[in-house]
Amino acid sequence: MGLSGGSGPDGAVPDLGCAVCQIQAALHTGDDPLIHRSGPWLLRHHPHPSPLVGWLLLDARRHVPGPDAFDDAEAAGFGPMLRRSSALLKQLVGCERVYAIAFGEGARHFHLHLIPRHGAASDTESWRVADLYRAVASGSRPPADPAAVASFLCRARACCASW
Repeated sequence: MGLSGGSGPDGAVPDLGCAVCQIQAALHTGDDPLIHRSGPWLLRHHPHPSPLVGWLLLDARRHVPGPDAFDDAEAAGFGPMLRRSSALLKQLVGCERVYAIAFGEGARHFHLHLIPRHGAASDTESWRVADLYRAVASGSRPPADPAAVASFLCRARACCASW
């Protein structure tokens, strides 16, 4: 995958073959899943079809494969952004835990899945979230209600306005 000749609004050069770079290039505000931009980090809701209300993604804005390749600003901002994003998720969906998972196989652009763990919902338990994800992706289970996701986005954006 080669780099494009153009750069994004933050000066980052997107990889035109990268799904995460493509998603980020299409983000504005309003009906899309963007919640907040903070320096080298972008927080967004999982796009439709989302497995759960509150399934978030914390993306490096720069096309970078993983933490070992973070620059100083990315490294310095990662912990605080992860802490704020996890607390936001707990506050808005009332979950007990937040799973943080980064695989990097589907898109070699660092994006951390922040997944709400609800104690009473067995489908959010440990590795069962992967089964939930596959079931929604295959259409054998309905996605999260788009109206509920839209409501979450509105509340999340309001909370992040002071960040």
